[in-house]
Amino acid sequence: MSKPDPSNAASYADAIAMSEAFAQGLSDPVIELEAALAKAAATDHVFISLSSERAHREAEASAARWKAEQPLSRLDGVPVAWKDLFDVAGSVTTAGAEVHRRDAAATSDAITVGALARAGLVSVGKTNLSEFAYSGLGLNPHFGTPANPHSADEPRIPGGSSSGAGVAVAAGIVPIAMGTDTAGSIRIPAALNGVVGFRPSGARYSREGVFPLSDTLDTAGPLTRSVRDLLAVDDLLKGRIPSPLSKAESLVGQRFWVDETSLFDPRTEAAVRDNLMRSVARLKEAGAQVDLRPCHTFQSALVLIEQHGWLGSAEAFALHEALLDSPDAAKLDPRVRRRLEAARSFPASRLIHLYDARKRLQAQFSEELEGAFLITPTVAHVAPPLAPLEADDDLFIKTNLATLRLTMPGSLLDLPGISLPSGVGESGLPTGLLLSAPVNDDPRLLRAALAVEAALRAP
Repeated sequence: MSKPDPSNAASYADAIAMSEAFAQGLSDPVIELEAALAKAAATDHVFISLSSERAHREAEASAARWKAEQPLSRLDGVPVAWKDLFDVAGSVTTAGAEVHRRDAAATSDAITVGALARAGLVSVGKTNLSEFAYSGLGLNPHFGTPANPHSADEPRIPGGSSSGAGVAVAAGIVPIAMGTDTAGSIRIPAALNGVVGFRPSGARYSREGVFPLSDTLDTAGPLTRSVRDLLAVDDLLKGRIPSPLSKAESLVGQRFWVDETSLFDPRTEAAVRDNLMRSVARLKEAGAQVDLRPCHTFQSALVLIEQHGWLGSAEAFALHEALLDSPDAAKLDPRVRRRLEAARSFPASRLIHLYDARKRLQAQFSEELEGAFLITPTVAHVAPPLAPLEADDDLFIKTNLATLRLTMPGSLLDLPGISLPSGVGESGLPTGLLLSAPVNDDPRLLRAALAVEAALRAP
């Protein structure tokens, strides 16, 4: 099998373009499903399982609807992949763990899976991930690690934990993949693979039927090739009748705040910083008002995490404590097991302090921004080589923390965030720009991201 090659990606710019081809009779869902399954079979470690029988039923039904000019939605017939935390009826939900490889298959779909199925999307299969979604790098010793499709020199990490989801979209296997994000697990693979990733506020989409990691911090969201695809998926998951597709709003007068401290931190690679500054220049040319100065709330959240720990680690330990105390603990990825065990002595007082600080900082963030959107690098570096991380535990730990560092504050404060491609660095490796808003300000963020994307893509 070969590594995914972005030059062989589907000819459609995004899912909307694919559905427009269905409407015009230029293609149909069965043809696109066959192409997706062929690409999935020709790549290593991107999918844990494929739902070929179900997918063919769904694609054939969708093709008949398009022929009758009665699609269920604007995304009817579009192939979608699911991170293997989502229950898909008839498939085992492994959570990327050997201990769950032989579990019974799910008997019903997760709420989100069912919602997109009723809209006519075709479920291709379940994508790979870090075990229990507990790493920002995407390595998995049980099911293999999907290689970043933009790496021409040597295998590089896909980013995690939604590793397979990011690669599946970047490599042109599917235009939409659903992931989860607890500390950066949608935004990181989006940035490192050069696609779009949306971490919604925690309450926006149902997590029923989704294998958890941290009840407080978990979210579910899409990785796509465009912001308009995010808007289409959001309409379906929110049960709204979609409005006609429109052009992006003007950026004139819209306010953005670039966190200067993160941007010029010595840990931020030059390519990441330079590409973000070029993106900011594009926004200014389009009429946006952009301030470059420290965001004190964002920096306070970084300090809080560094000094008091990650509240998600305590919740993850509580979830997996029985497994850790059982003989099956020996079957876990040793690195994931160590991270889980590290929170065994996490004091209750510290956890309560983090919950309280979270509420305070959420309110402070909204007050500080005063309606502006925050811009930060999604990840401070491009995708590093895979082999050294597989061989060196200390390097793995250091790189994992560095990779998660700039997305963890958004998760702690439950900020909706959208990672957009900002350019490429050395060897053509993608970099990402993270656009964030206060909790539950998702609709305004999505509209702003559509305008930002248009400015960044303008000739």
